[in-house]
Amino acid sequence: MNPEDFPAPKDGFVLTHFLVVSDQDRSRDFYQALFDGQVLIERDPVIMKVANSWLILNVGGGPTDDKPAVTLTTPRDPNHTSAFLNVRVSRTSTRSTGNGRPRARSSSPSRRTMAERSARTSATQTVT
Repeated sequence: MNPEDFPAPKDGFVLTHFLVVSDQDRSRDFYQALFDGQVLIERDPVIMKVANSWLILNVGGGPTDDKPAVTLTTPRDPNHTSAFLNVRVSRTSTRSTGNGRPRARSSSPSRRTMAERSARTSATQTVT
């Protein structure tokens, strides 16, 4: 591991999203494929650089001496959550990274202008 790649800023601060996962390998492979993430540490915990952000993927655990009442765990019900990761992707991103891995692509209507929506609607009406 190159020390320059590690998430330790020389100035200011960096935010890292810690995800409690049930399978580190599967989760690492998913985020690496989806975001073309650079894996710095393979597991226990997984530390991954994703664009200008960091992900730590680790199994649950605890409690610890400093937090005796806190236990980290995956959600009991996958239909309920208390956190989420919001990723904004530029419109110039492509569907592939060039090495066969998919890359996230923005399709958020809130990021489109009225002219783009209108042009797309007109083109659809003209074609059909």
